[in-house]
Amino acid sequence: MNAAAVLMVVKLLVGGVAGLTIHESGHVAAGAMFHAHPGTEPIRYAGIPFFAVTHEPVSRRKEFVISSAGLWMQHAGAEWILTSRPDLRHQSAPVLKGILLFNTATSVVYATAGVGRICPPQRDTLGMASSLGRRGWPEPVIGAMVLAPAALDVYRYYRPDATWAVWASRGAKATLMVLALFAGGPVP
Repeated sequence: MNAAAVLMVVKLLVGGVAGLTIHESGHVAAGAMFHAHPGTEPIRYAGIPFFAVTHEPVSRRKEFVISSAGLWMQHAGAEWILTSRPDLRHQSAPVLKGILLFNTATSVVYATAGVGRICPPQRDTLGMASSLGRRGWPEPVIGAMVLAPAALDVYRYYRPDATWAVWASRGAKATLMVLALFAGGPVP
């Protein structure tokens, strides 16, 4: 691999780290906004070490917002990137592509975890699903709702001229935010 290719891979990875930072900053900011004292704790799943952003117990509506905030930040970032650079696929912008790749991969992982009800209990889809309605919503429904914007954004990346995909993606993202209105009640 030549130096230019190595540099491109490094920039792609920097974009991935930026995507992770953007996602997790959403959880931290929402937790701080609700005075829930956000922090981190180490977790392991399938032998892979990672961390989870934690917070003190809050109402179910606030839990929904905190659990969703990482995805909301991803969505805002993807909208900014895909709107300001609709022809990104044909441009040399490995950091931006790394952010989009992280966003898509994270959404796929969360959707899979939500539909399959797998992975650590700190997963965003579980926090979102358990906060909705009087007794929570089925987590697979939330998993599918998380996957929709990611799939539409991938389509937009390859077909930036597809106006329907732009609005469908934005609508799916807005729906995930509007769901906060259906969250409620105190944490049991």
